[in-house]
Amino acid sequence: MNYSKNDNQIISSLPDNAWFTASGPLSIPLTNGYLFRSILQTDNDVLKGLIGSLLHLHAGEIVSADILNPIELGKSIDDKTYILDIKVLFNNNSIVHLEMQVINHHDWPERSLSYLCRSFDQLKQGKAYQTAQAVIQIGLLDFTLFPEHPEFYATYQLLNVKNYTKYSDKLRLSVLDLTQTELATEEDRLYRIDRWAALFKATTWEELKMLAENNSDITSASATVYRLSQDEQIRMQCEAREDYYRRQASIQYEMDRQKEKLAMQKEEIAIQNAEIAMQKDEIAMRNKEIAIQDAEIQRLTARNQELLAEREALSAEKEALSAEQKAWSAERELLLAKINAK
Repeated sequence: MNYSKNDNQIISSLPDNAWFTASGPLSIPLTNGYLFRSILQTDNDVLKGLIGSLLHLHAGEIVSADILNPIELGKSIDDKTYILDIKVLFNNNSIVHLEMQVINHHDWPERSLSYLCRSFDQLKQGKAYQTAQAVIQIGLLDFTLFPEHPEFYATYQLLNVKNYTKYSDKLRLSVLDLTQTELATEEDRLYRIDRWAALFKATTWEELKMLAENNSDITSASATVYRLSQDEQIRMQCEAREDYYRRQASIQYEMDRQKEKLAMQKEEIAIQNAEIAMQKDEIAMRNKEIAIQDAEIQRLTARNQELLAEREALSAEKEALSAEQKAWSAERELLLAKINAK
């Protein structure tokens, strides 16, 4: 089957209600980047409905949505094409980027900012800055961007950090966390963003049928998914994308494992360094104690030497007294002898 780049070129002559006969698990998850792009490129009503919900617009406010970077459905494409999934000119006055991101490469804030700024910096030569189109980056993430601050649907803009005055309406970042549907607010439910998230996270046709009740956009999306899944070439590209995800997940898993291992090693080294520091402190304390003991030994040695000197002096004095006593005894005996002689 040959394909052109027009959105309405696809898929087959299957009736719109043919998907109601499908049952069981979906062969390809709707978080698949190729299928995601194929759905929105094939069904413009679904594209407008999704963007309208994410931008909090009602049906009457949605005029047009034209994909600026369409792909030839069913044709193999390289990974570079996936750097930016879908670029849409919305209502002829805004650029909306839509990207389905399954694997957390831990670079989404920087990556999304790069996309945003790159598209905003496309003012034609000679045009006034005020004519620059608003650019909106919307990431549909199958992981939580900030685990410490989980949120279902978050929007970021340039604001004054003191009084929260908005700097400009022309730059906006939004993140839809497909894993945090339970955190959806009343406003999220009002615009049925939670239903879109449930659509992309659905794993069976039965789930799609439940979500499609009283929702024409999801009914249309489900019918488009069914028609796309019947096309062998598109299915092969979706499967190739799933293989790519698995490879990337394996690589990311190994990288995360190595980071965790490195972090553990750093922690062990920090513990060892702390133990070494404690040992050094203990050694320093012991050296100080030894120095004190050495000083005390030297003091006692000096005192002993003083006492020995005093003892020697006393011994000499004693010997002198003894000699003097002997002399007196001799002199006494001599006197007694003289007395006796007389």
